[in-house]
Amino acid sequence: MADVDVIVIGGGLAGLAATAVLAERGMRVVVIEARPRPGGRAGSFVDASTGELIDNCQHVSMGCCRQFDAWCRLVGIDHLFENQPELYFIGRDGFVNRFTAAHLPAPLHLMPSLARLSYLTGRDKRAVSRALLRLVRLSSAAARGRPFLDWIREQRQSDAAIDRFWSVVLVSALSESLDRIDLFHARKVFVDGFLGRRNGWTVRIPIVPLDRLYGLELRTWLKDRHVELQLNTRVAQVQAPNGQAGGVALRDGRILTARRVITAVAHHTFEQIIPPTLRTRLPVDAATTLGHAPISGVHLWFDRTVTQLPHAVFVERLSQWMFNRTRLMSAAAATSDTTEGAQHLQVVISASRDLSGFSQDEVVRCVLDDLADVWPQVRDATLRHSRVVTEHRAVFSAAPGIDSVRPPQRTSVANLYLAGDWTRTGWPSTMEGAVRSGYLAARCLLEDAGDALPVAIEPELQPGRLVRLLSRFSSLMR
Repeated sequence: MADVDVIVIGGGLAGLAATAVLAERGMRVVVIEARPRPGGRAGSFVDASTGELIDNCQHVSMGCCRQFDAWCRLVGIDHLFENQPELYFIGRDGFVNRFTAAHLPAPLHLMPSLARLSYLTGRDKRAVSRALLRLVRLSSAAARGRPFLDWIREQRQSDAAIDRFWSVVLVSALSESLDRIDLFHARKVFVDGFLGRRNGWTVRIPIVPLDRLYGLELRTWLKDRHVELQLNTRVAQVQAPNGQAGGVALRDGRILTARRVITAVAHHTFEQIIPPTLRTRLPVDAATTLGHAPISGVHLWFDRTVTQLPHAVFVERLSQWMFNRTRLMSAAAATSDTTEGAQHLQVVISASRDLSGFSQDEVVRCVLDDLADVWPQVRDATLRHSRVVTEHRAVFSAAPGIDSVRPPQRTSVANLYLAGDWTRTGWPSTMEGAVRSGYLAARCLLEDAGDALPVAIEPELQPGRLVRLLSRFSSLMR
C-alpha cells in the first residue's frame, strides 16, 4: 500500500499550486524540492556584504493573472503585494511619462496615456494605435506560429516605434527579442494584459523578498493541511512498476511510494527524472527542444536617495526596469522608505544574452551610466555595493510555433501528471502560467481518482464589450 496519495516533484509555483488544490481535497501530499526552500526559481539569497535578502530576479504580477491571484488568496499571501496605479516610462529625453487608465472603456482606456508619450512622434503614435487595434481584431488562431517581428513590420511601424514601444513592452514581458517571439504570445501580452479590460494591465509587485513571500504564511498553510515538505531533497527517477507511476527514487537511495505522481520541474530537467522505460511514452523530446532565455538583475546600494519613484521603465537603454527596493520593502514594514538616506535599487535586463561577454563591473558601469542620464544626482552618490545576478534559464523561450510542442498535463502513463509553466497552458513563461499548470494537473489527477467535485479554475480575463465588438465587426475598423 502506498504511503501517501500524491508525490509532487518540485516545490516551485506549479508544484505548490497543484499541492494546494489536492490538500484542500484532503489528499496526503509530499512535496520534494531540491532547493532549501519552496518557490523554485522564485527565490532569494542573503547578500554577504549587506546582509540583505535579495531576489534572484524581480517578479511581478498583473491584473490579468487571475489564477495566480486566486492561489495567493487561497494560501494567504495576497496581502504581500502592492498594486501600482501608474507605470512610469522614461525615454531618452528624461521626461517621466505617467501611464495610467483614463475613464474610457477598453481598449480606449490607455490611448490617452499613449498619446502623451514624449518619446514617440505623432506619426508613430497613430501607427502604434492602429496596430494595437489590429491585434485586438486578430484571432488567436491566426496569430499562432508567426514571428511577431514579421507581423509588426507588415503594420508599417517605423524602427523608432519598434524600438521605443513594441520592444520595450515585449522584451520585458517575454524576455525575448521580437524575432524570437510568437505572435500569439505577443498578442496575449497586449490584448489580455493591456487592452482587453480596464484592470488587466495593473502591475502588482511583492513588498517582501521572494523567500518571505513563499515562506512563513505558505508553509503554515501547508502544514495545517498535513502537507509534507521535503527540502534539500533530489529525485533520481520516477518509479514506474508495471508501466504506471507509483513513487520516486531519491538520490540518497530512499524509495518513496505514492498512488500518483506529479512532476513539476523545469523543462530542462524533466528528462533527468524519467526512466528509460517511459521515455517513448512521455514528451521528453519536446522538453529538450524548448529553448530558454536569461534575465539579469543588477542590485545597487547607494549612500543616498537618487529617485522617489517606486519603479521605472527605461526606453532605448540596456537597463529596462528599475525597482526601488528600499521603497517597496518599506511598504511591508510600514516604515519610512529610506534608512539614513541610503537606497537599494534593482535594475532588470531581460533577454540578457548580450551580457555574457561582459564582466560584472562592466555591466554595473553601463547601468550606472543609464541611471545617471535619467537622474544626474546618481553621479554625486556613492555606490556602496553592487551585485549582478543572472538567471540563465529564467524562462522558456516563447518562440514561434512553441505551443505546438508543449505537452498537456495528463500523460499516457497511468497515475503520472505534468505541471510547469512549459506545459500547455496558453500562457508564456509566467507565474500565472506556472500556477495555472498546477491547477490543471490537479484537476486531471482528481478526475482520474474519481473525485466528482470540479476544480475551480479561474476563467481568463474576458474582454470588455467594446473589445468584443471590435473583434466581431472587424470590417468597421478598416
